[in-house]
Amino acid sequence: MRELRYPPATRLDIEENLHGRTVHDPYRWLEDADATPTKEWASAQDALYQQVGVDHDTREVFAERLRSLMGAGGVQIPLWRGERRFVTRRGPDQEHAVLYVRDGEGPERVLIDPGALDASGLTTLDSWRPSPDGRLLTYQLSEGGDEESLLRVMDVDTGEIVDAPIPRTRYSPVAWLPDGSAFYYVRRLPEEQVPEGEESYHRRVHLHRLGTPVEEDPIVFGEGRDKTEYFGVSLSRDGRWLVLTAARGTSSATDVWVADVHEGAAENPRLVVVQEDVDADTDASVGRDGRLYLLTDRDAPRGRLCVVDPANPVYDRWTTLVAEDPEAVLGGFTLLDGADSPELLVAWSRHAISEITRHDPATGALLGSVAMPGLGSLVGLTSRPEGGHEAWFGYTDNTHPSSVYHYDAHTGAVELWERAPGDIDVPEVRTEQVTFTSGDGTTVRMLVVSPPEPADGPRPTILYGYGGFQISMTPAYSAAILSWVRAGGVYAVANLRGGLEEGEGWHRDGMLANKENVFDDCAAAAEHLIATGVTDRDRLAVMGGSNGGLLVGAMVTRRPDLFRAAVCSAPLLDMVRYERFGLGQLWSVEYGSAEDPEQLGWLLGYSPYHNVREGTRYPAILFTVFDNDTRVDPLHARKLCAALQHATSASVEERPVLLRREAQVGHSSRSVSRSVALSADQLAFLAHHLGLSVD
Repeated sequence: MRELRYPPATRLDIEENLHGRTVHDPYRWLEDADATPTKEWASAQDALYQQVGVDHDTREVFAERLRSLMGAGGVQIPLWRGERRFVTRRGPDQEHAVLYVRDGEGPERVLIDPGALDASGLTTLDSWRPSPDGRLLTYQLSEGGDEESLLRVMDVDTGEIVDAPIPRTRYSPVAWLPDGSAFYYVRRLPEEQVPEGEESYHRRVHLHRLGTPVEEDPIVFGEGRDKTEYFGVSLSRDGRWLVLTAARGTSSATDVWVADVHEGAAENPRLVVVQEDVDADTDASVGRDGRLYLLTDRDAPRGRLCVVDPANPVYDRWTTLVAEDPEAVLGGFTLLDGADSPELLVAWSRHAISEITRHDPATGALLGSVAMPGLGSLVGLTSRPEGGHEAWFGYTDNTHPSSVYHYDAHTGAVELWERAPGDIDVPEVRTEQVTFTSGDGTTVRMLVVSPPEPADGPRPTILYGYGGFQISMTPAYSAAILSWVRAGGVYAVANLRGGLEEGEGWHRDGMLANKENVFDDCAAAAEHLIATGVTDRDRLAVMGGSNGGLLVGAMVTRRPDLFRAAVCSAPLLDMVRYERFGLGQLWSVEYGSAEDPEQLGWLLGYSPYHNVREGTRYPAILFTVFDNDTRVDPLHARKLCAALQHATSASVEERPVLLRREAQVGHSSRSVSRSVALSADQLAFLAHHLGLSVD
């Protein structure tokens, strides 16, 4: 019988007085990943995970099933440039999606294959954008999960790189001039021009003319703005109207300007305010009809579509084209103006289920709806840039991988245009949307996926949630969910406040001072699953990542009695110091800042690291972190892992607190094989502790 012990972790007597509050931080030394004590502690955690992990005997079964189900691959909606069509698709044997191009009815050819560029699978295609004539393509690649992509320009016909790569373009949009001679983009300032610790911020909008030195690209916008701002740029199809947006960090408050580029030099457009210093999210674009379209939650928390003359876009001239729906959230639109009777297609999410309505583009009057393939989620809605009577939309649900459908406004027909390429054996499941009541009386919804046969008792159940940043949890194909349910478990996804499932009001009810609502909703979801007999406390786990990792950390420290196990991935957990690391300063608009006395009180009220209580019988917990995560620093998981290992009254054998580290990957995209390995480890851990027998 081997003896299991947690690696020793020195508890330092560090305390600070912040705005009159005493804040303890015994594991601050674990913030320094390069320090020898941290490396030794992390290596010991690796050894402990390997030692305990030998008991997770379902790992290979889950891995096999995950590989099979992920073999479905997927395809995204096409992007048209005349008769040239661009599309990304992942085949059953591919590690990453590949970008293809096809001219008319000619053969399809590969433009960018990350797997061919890097056989290790560590290179990802982050974004791409063809020029208006489809002759050139900007694309961004990053390595090892760091998301620090370089922007390159390719000749689509030859595949040759035609310009010097542009650095520091992480998350940069691209807006091409009509003739393909130049484009607007966003780049961070060089490190030597910003204060230490602020290298991830300070963005500027530039104009790059092909063939000119990148260092000479003029700054178009951004000087003197807040260092955390992100900028968006787009151009109307005719190249006349430039639309520029700015948002501080991840704020949903958007400033919008428009400029008539024909009035002067493209390097120095005269920006006219559309919306500024208004607490509302507004997305703007100029249509082929010359109107400025505004998808906004201003005075409409669930969203409305407005139009205005871009030459005079003041608010009192906005005209509502499609009004707010009291139960659905407006998500997007596209204009079909090539039919005898033009149509405006509008995408909605009604309680997390997608739908499309048809409207008169002149008046906004409702004409009808577009038939959907099922009760699932839209993954994009588009038409040809030059107009026409055709639209394409992506679709997925719990049992259907991402596929593309085609709508013909002439006939009203909806047809499958391209299915996911892999042939797979999808297990039969039962999907039900249920409602429950949170602590303050709010009705919350949850999607519950379970085996089709009736249960003879409580089942091992995973409760998944996110609850933040306007991110909605909608039905989607998931190999992990299907693998768990095929084994006999239940997988529940809760639509917690903080997301956008019920509009901007739903988001705001789960942020800043209202963040506690998210945790109350999650606790109510767990209690509902128990009360209705789906599961019990010994068969229930909570799972989430990133902001969802914060959710898991909060649930484990606030309600350890509700859960037998937890998986906490790439989490935020020290909410007092989170702004000091990664991209933390972007998120104070969502969470609040410890620099503010009142907001520090909110943060301390739920910060998992600061709410650990010695002698508590905590659930079994698996932290999963990624060394190249440039968004959420792994230090959060290290600190809470050490704190819980010290505090828990449960034995290592019974309810272990474990840390799984992974190198050369980051917060976002990863190869299929690495996704399989991570999910297999997570599901095997939960199966072991929830008593799920996998045949």
